[in-house]
Amino acid sequence: MKKTIPLLGAVLALVIVGAVFVIWQQNQSTSDSTNETSSSQSTSQTSSQNSSESSTSSESTESSDPILKQIEAMTIEEKVGQLFLARYPGEIAVSDSQTYHIGGYLLFGADFENETADSLLNKIQALQSDKEIPMFIGADEEGGTVTRISRNPNLAASPFQSPQAIYQANGWEGIAADTVQKAEILTSYGIQLGLFPVADVATDPNAFIYERTIGQDAKGTSTFVETVVNSLKETQVVSTLKHFPGYGNNLDSHIEIVRDERPIEELRQNDFLPFQAGIKAGVDSILVSHNIVTSIDPDVPASISPKINHVLRDELGFNGVVMTDDMDMVGLADFISQEEAGLAALKAGNDLVLSSSYAVQIPTVVQAVKNGDYSEAALDTSVERILRLKQRLGMME
Repeated sequence: MKKTIPLLGAVLALVIVGAVFVIWQQNQSTSDSTNETSSSQSTSQTSSQNSSESSTSSESTESSDPILKQIEAMTIEEKVGQLFLARYPGEIAVSDSQTYHIGGYLLFGADFENETADSLLNKIQALQSDKEIPMFIGADEEGGTVTRISRNPNLAASPFQSPQAIYQANGWEGIAADTVQKAEILTSYGIQLGLFPVADVATDPNAFIYERTIGQDAKGTSTFVETVVNSLKETQVVSTLKHFPGYGNNLDSHIEIVRDERPIEELRQNDFLPFQAGIKAGVDSILVSHNIVTSIDPDVPASISPKINHVLRDELGFNGVVMTDDMDMVGLADFISQEEAGLAALKAGNDLVLSSSYAVQIPTVVQAVKNGDYSEAALDTSVERILRLKQRLGMME
């Protein structure tokens, strides 16, 4: 009996020690689990907070962009109007600019006739009066055979010479000086678009476009383009290359439908080069011709061809403003109705439509946006390009 008591005591001690150990293990496990849960919750909260902060930061950045805020506040009608550079309609110009929310007016030679410096300034200031978004005012001032404002001796000392004449007399320095002088005169009257330089490569003196070009091969034309684009960078005048994808020695699309049968490789090795040079130099805008370029799109004129726009955007990498040539030119007008033409040009990827028939085309585009035939996302993209260009020129507050 005496031997049994110590044995029982030993067993009891072992049981107590075992129980204590089990309880300690359970407490330790619970503590670890609690710590892991707490750590997981903390990590989750931190991640969620970071995500929220990132989202808030992104939203804040977007909403603080004045251009995006402007677009958000615009009606469909106001947005569509920005995509039209309308031919100046004379006495109804101010009222139409308000009715159709027109993005800009293009003035021709007749619009400058009999104007004095003061009367022209008053005319243009009247167009800009009370505009929340200032209008582009444009006039072709290539020099030589295409001059508008400098034809009037009240507005310029003499008409600007052609690029070929200037180059022959004073080389590339002369081209640069001429470009700056053009910009100074245009800016002094509140004109932002001079619609130059001509980037077409034409070496045949009998070709329609030849007199308007620098008259050199692709390399010389590229140097010409670079010189003009770089000279315009420090001014408030937009640089515009024309007429993509290149006229070459083709006929005149002002008076007939033109089919350019050259293979795409010839265009890439020749006509595209000045446009690529201009894009590399930072050109603001590129104007697309009405020629049917069969190696790219045999079915429709370039100005309403998504395939042409694809080459310009994706192959050449241009992200600026793409505009059409005048929609009233026979090369397009004999192909598609004016009512359809504006919408077709925008759906093809153009940002700015040069139009005399804006009173028909703008309502057509507005309706297309409302019924989903032309997406508002595409509309907003083009409006943003237009407004950012106006912002670069100091036109946007």
